[in-house]
Amino acid sequence: MKRILMSALLLVLGLQMAAPAFAARRVVVRHHRGVHHRTTVVVHRGWPLRRPARVVYVRPARTVIRVAPVRYLAPVVFVGTVVAVSASANRDVLVWQDAETISRDEDWTEITLNADARGRKLWYEVVGGRVQADWAEVVFENGDATVVDFNERTLGPGLYSLLDFADGRKVDHVRMVLRAKSDEARVALKMEK
Repeated sequence: MKRILMSALLLVLGLQMAAPAFAARRVVVRHHRGVHHRTTVVVHRGWPLRRPARVVYVRPARTVIRVAPVRYLAPVVFVGTVVAVSASANRDVLVWQDAETISRDEDWTEITLNADARGRKLWYEVVGGRVQADWAEVVFENGDATVVDFNERTLGPGLYSLLDFADGRKVDHVRMVLRAKSDEARVALKMEK
């Protein structure tokens, strides 16, 4: 009888000690200025950039993302020439624009801007502050995706050409990883007809 009790006691103690090894991983979610959680960036098969994925604050998309990347086109290196005066600044040629404000204490942040519009040129604008960007993923309606590599470039206020697609493609959404280098920074994406 003592052996059975001793065996049962050892079995219970052993299970209690082993339980943490089999427990589900806990994720601590901290809500910070609308940011839902901090995690490693999720990229799909065929991701063209070869560097470690960042740990970022992920801001949820404001609408449902309709298209996931199916095929990645060749990546584009961001040139970053500021445009002083452009026709794209004229609201008459814009078919879509969206913006986000990020703060320095968020560090690297992933934002998703829902386009669901057809155009020929995509612009990136730093409206206020300074922004350091890692990359932008432009996902088209057919599942093709183009990654624009900023390579951690820091930019001040200005309007920059992001991507040209002269065939008039429909963009589903644009996802970016960036961080504010000033207390706050506002970035906008604009698409022209």
